[in-house]
Amino acid sequence: MTTAVANPSRDRAVARLQALAAREGIPWDSGAAARVARLAEVSAWAIDVLERQPALLARLLADDGAGPAQAPALAPEQRAEWPALLRRYRAAESVRLIWRDALGLDDVDTTLAGTTRLAERCLQTALAALEADFAQRHGVVRDGHGQAQRLVVFALGKLGGGELNFSSDVDLVYAYPHEGESDGARALHAEAYFARLGQQLARLLDEVTADGFCHRVDLRLRPHGSVGRLAWSFAAMEQYFQREGRDWERYAWQKARPVAGDIEAGERFLETLRPFVYRRYLDFGALDGLRAMKAAIAAEVARKELADDIKRGPGGIREIEFLVQALQLIRGGREPALRGRALLPMLEALVAQRLIAPQAGAALAEAYRFLRRVENRLQMWADAQTHRLPEQDEARERLARGLGFADWTAFRAALDGHRRAVGAEFEALLAPRDRGAPPDALARYWQALPDHGEPQALADAGFEDVEDADGLLRDLARSPGVRGLSGSARARLDRVVPALLQAAAASGRPMLALRRVLALLQNILRRSAYLALLDEQPAALARLVDTVAHSALLAERVAAYPLLLDELLDARVAGEVPDRAALHAACAAVEGDDAEAVLQALNEARQALGFRIALALRDGRADAVACAQRLAWLADAVVARVLRLAEAEVAAAHGRVPQARFAVIGYGSLGGEELGFGSDLDLVFLYHAPEAAVSDGARALDAARWFVRLAQKVVALLGTATAAGRLYDVDVRLRPDGAKGLLVTTRDAFADYQRERAWTWEHQALVRARGVAGDATLLAEFEDIRARTVGRTREPAAVRADVRDMRRRMRAELDRSDAAAFDLKQGEGGLVDLEFLLQAIVLEHAHAHPALLAPRTTPRLIDAAARAGVLAPDIAARLHEAHAVLLARGLASTLDRQPRRVRYDETIETARAQVRAAVAACGLRFDRDEEGKGPAAPP
Repeated sequence: MTTAVANPSRDRAVARLQALAAREGIPWDSGAAARVARLAEVSAWAIDVLERQPALLARLLADDGAGPAQAPALAPEQRAEWPALLRRYRAAESVRLIWRDALGLDDVDTTLAGTTRLAERCLQTALAALEADFAQRHGVVRDGHGQAQRLVVFALGKLGGGELNFSSDVDLVYAYPHEGESDGARALHAEAYFARLGQQLARLLDEVTADGFCHRVDLRLRPHGSVGRLAWSFAAMEQYFQREGRDWERYAWQKARPVAGDIEAGERFLETLRPFVYRRYLDFGALDGLRAMKAAIAAEVARKELADDIKRGPGGIREIEFLVQALQLIRGGREPALRGRALLPMLEALVAQRLIAPQAGAALAEAYRFLRRVENRLQMWADAQTHRLPEQDEARERLARGLGFADWTAFRAALDGHRRAVGAEFEALLAPRDRGAPPDALARYWQALPDHGEPQALADAGFEDVEDADGLLRDLARSPGVRGLSGSARARLDRVVPALLQAAAASGRPMLALRRVLALLQNILRRSAYLALLDEQPAALARLVDTVAHSALLAERVAAYPLLLDELLDARVAGEVPDRAALHAACAAVEGDDAEAVLQALNEARQALGFRIALALRDGRADAVACAQRLAWLADAVVARVLRLAEAEVAAAHGRVPQARFAVIGYGSLGGEELGFGSDLDLVFLYHAPEAAVSDGARALDAARWFVRLAQKVVALLGTATAAGRLYDVDVRLRPDGAKGLLVTTRDAFADYQRERAWTWEHQALVRARGVAGDATLLAEFEDIRARTVGRTREPAAVRADVRDMRRRMRAELDRSDAAAFDLKQGEGGLVDLEFLLQAIVLEHAHAHPALLAPRTTPRLIDAAARAGVLAPDIAARLHEAHAVLLARGLASTLDRQPRRVRYDETIETARAQVRAAVAACGLRFDRDEEGKGPAAPP
């Protein structure tokens, strides 16, 4: 609490308004005097306005300005009165906001929102009146199709962000959707029409009259600034930003928002502009632009002695804004949640994304609110656009007391504390990252290449094959890609390469890491954003070397798709592996109907999510079972999104089949939720439609052909090559009758086939089959068919004989084990032996134990068999151990691009023995010939 002190100017202000109240018959008491006194501490301008508008004083004393007043009606016949009406309205509403702020009725967020809404109402009211006037004189602008066009008023800066300060100017840009001409007697071309309209709008708001001004208007943020044309078509603006847009304009247009005119058209245009503002990759190049802007501001601060400017000075408002906006620009292309306009919600989003520490985020939010409140108070005193702290002692003490401090010293201590916190965070963002300072010898060696340089620097760093390493680096240095780099890009490369060399030397596999890293560098030389990422983020560089040194698959993928470098910095990479819901949400979020664009975006999402799963496996944050399951869930999500795209394309060509349903069934490792890296998908397609059904399009097809087209489209889309790779190879040979059968089967034909003609091995495959995508009711009907098929009563000996014979036939053809290495999948005691064992258990016992029908995954099947009493608990426990070992070794092999064959060791031998023992305990022997002839080989 502050102590009341003598203040003659405040007392005179109270006396003036008390006298006014007496003349106007406005009730007045000690409470009124106290409230007016608090107002007088904050704003001399507000006292002047109240003297000119007694009705406003009466209203504030009656209800404390509980709600905004209506904007004035600007009648066409009173055009000369428009400026005065707007200015008096803006003054009255501004005083209402000061009153509520001074009395502590509104917090700073509410005041900023109120100031924003006031500016919007004035803009919209003024523009509507001017549009009506222009329509009378010039008609309305129509495009080539005769559609009426309206001006779009974009607000940038704090008005765009919905956080306008009290006496700020408003940054506006004028645009219109299409070229055209007005349809009145005095016709104008669209550009001239909207430029004149915009000029009159700015003058109506900005011009100083006897009543002051309404809002200062700044139009200099338009393309080409003050020398550019005043109103731009959307097409011209888009072309400008594609060809000439600069870094500072990306920051400016982050906050762009249509606030008057055709707001819907404005929002649509901003969607087209999004790729200019937010790049698809992690854009650490944005920091260079920010450093340049910061340097310019610092020079201005020094030149104009603005150290006490709370906006532009050190630790001021602009540093918080730039910090938040820079992180938005870097990440917003990948994270839609970071594309907001308002600062505080975006600060919260950055904390939620773990890009700013919670403690730092809280300190920045507190500092921002403090500084914005001080800024408002500075401007409220005289309705002046100032950001400088007062120099006179009286003004300083008044400001401090009005903000609740005992004196200027206490206020200044709090202010300086906030500014130090802001400055520290801002400098941490812009400071060159600690790259661990690679030895000068490596830097000198690299910069001397290709003609000079001492290879001894490589030996000293830890490379053994110095000659090979030196040759690779000289080839890189003389490559056209390196020679063609710009000065700034070459400077980045000269910092990155020595750091990569040092990390590769320390990786334990120096030459392997070096070869893989250099392959990546060749691919990103022309992509400055990726060089910037490695330069700015040493954590990403170190993680990259570690990753590629231990995984040939990930090294290939990063080299082929540098977009995956973003994943090395994603905070979620080090967290939990995405679950089923997150994987489906990420793929479902890929928008659009254009097949090429959807497949590109979907491939990027699949690559990123698969990369994240692989890193989790390699880092030991998730075991092999969890990772294989998530790879299967990711495939489910991709198939579901591709199915939506395929259905839309077939429907566009042929219409839809009424009351028809379609389903995609996953078999094999997809059905068993045990997918590997790079695995193909075993798919079967079912449909159900009314008899004689045909599609309702102009080029109608009967149901059978329509669904064949749909299935063909799904397979083709999954296999389409894009810049981000192909989604999946598809194998459809497990459908009824194999390669000779129809690509798509009706529900009833599928049921008949499984009941009447399917071999035992096909029923084995059905054990792991599950619905992946499509109509929910048809998927439920598939489950019923599967349960009735798999759960029928069978002769145990026949089941065992068929399973045994099929397994032997497969092993004879597919087992690649030899004396030196074991085939993890097809070898004796391997993964397929375990799968066949569990399938035999289900086919033999499911009729008596229906709980065996539900599981598809190996771990859940083992558990179900144990609960049913078919597997002894100790055998079940050992099978879990064996499965985990074999699967982990298999995934590790594919991660390093090795065949799934491993050397025999104690762990592998133990796992094999556990599987063989369980097979034998269940009356199956896959390891020696028996009498009897097995079924036909699978297709």
